[in-house]
Amino acid sequence: MNPQLIGFLLVWLAASLPAALLVGWLLRASGRTEQPLAQAPSPARKPLPVVSDRIRVLCVDDDPGLRALLRATFDLAGVELREAADARTARVEIAAFDPDVIVLDIGLPDANGLVFCATLKNDPATARSSILLLSGAEGVTPEDVLRVGGDAFLRKPFSPLAVLETVRRLAIRSTLAGETVAHDAADAGADQLTLYARDLRTLLDIEQGQRVLLKKAYTETVLALVRALESRDTPTGAHAQRVTKYAVELAETLDPELLDDPGVEYGFLLHDVGKIGIPDLLLRKSGPLELSERRLLETHTVLGEQMLGDIELLRGESVAVVKHHHERWDGSGYPDGLTGTAIPESARIFAVADALDAMTSDRPYRRALAWDTAVAELLDNERTQFAPDVIEAFRRCEPRLRRIHYEFAR
Repeated sequence: MNPQLIGFLLVWLAASLPAALLVGWLLRASGRTEQPLAQAPSPARKPLPVVSDRIRVLCVDDDPGLRALLRATFDLAGVELREAADARTARVEIAAFDPDVIVLDIGLPDANGLVFCATLKNDPATARSSILLLSGAEGVTPEDVLRVGGDAFLRKPFSPLAVLETVRRLAIRSTLAGETVAHDAADAGADQLTLYARDLRTLLDIEQGQRVLLKKAYTETVLALVRALESRDTPTGAHAQRVTKYAVELAETLDPELLDDPGVEYGFLLHDVGKIGIPDLLLRKSGPLELSERRLLETHTVLGEQMLGDIELLRGESVAVVKHHHERWDGSGYPDGLTGTAIPESARIFAVADALDAMTSDRPYRRALAWDTAVAELLDNERTQFAPDVIEAFRRCEPRLRRIHYEFAR
């Protein structure tokens, strides 16, 4: 496939593919698939599967404390939640929200939850939603739930993970009508806050795991795009990876907090993404560029900004690197001719890293310079091309940068 087409497809993928689908794709690719379960697992024995799609849930309960616990639980798992304290409000929310699952307390202040469940299930407009009934009353049985059309039943107090697992299965229609959710033996004597506290660590681990998977998905997409670009521009390869390591090292030396923005490193990797729109003959030209050719090449910074500007993760410092990494401290750079600290810090840092790698790598128009020669050139251009604080950081971490260079050269 044409590398330029690959590049456009990958940018579209990163921009348009929902985060949850990326996570789901990674899970399927690794061979992890969900199987229908007859009962909810005990949280102590089996971790909760990652929710692989955005689930809409309506919680109907007059206890604000319990709703707050469920809200925190569902937020961590990426579930979209709305709440109602009574049947009247629930009807309004159902009409507006069309929930996949309704978590319904049997003891509502203005209605019997069993009767309300039967009403919802008998109405074609609301029958689509699965209903998980909650009750702390001993007299309610699974048979009562089945009789009114409920899809699952859970006694209070309950494990938040049991609720989340049941909701997930109801949303994908893999549960049995009238199912009773099993309790861990330790749950029977515990209050609701104790059960929530027990499960909180697991919920946080789940949320962290989702973030790791999502970051891996974005990184793999970005690296695939970078490799497609490098096959056109720098056939020797690994430029983006090298220059990113240089830039990260410089940022850690100068301003470590800059790297708290996850988009910064993606900006380092994707700094030349706009070259997708530049002809191959121009990118690989071995001789000097004509003025018109140079002007066309310089448009890659603005093209890159336009390509990445609508991607949520890559806004801010990431796009700043892409657009401004060819600005110069003295204002003679492009595309905007910014001077001094008007140039975003991430772009000032990257400019040094990019120049270092450009000088110490083979290019179509010349052979690589020796490391010490490149270092001297950088220092000579302090306060003209490069920011003085970045050059000072470069002096401090130069041995580490040299090590990175020789590690890639092996």
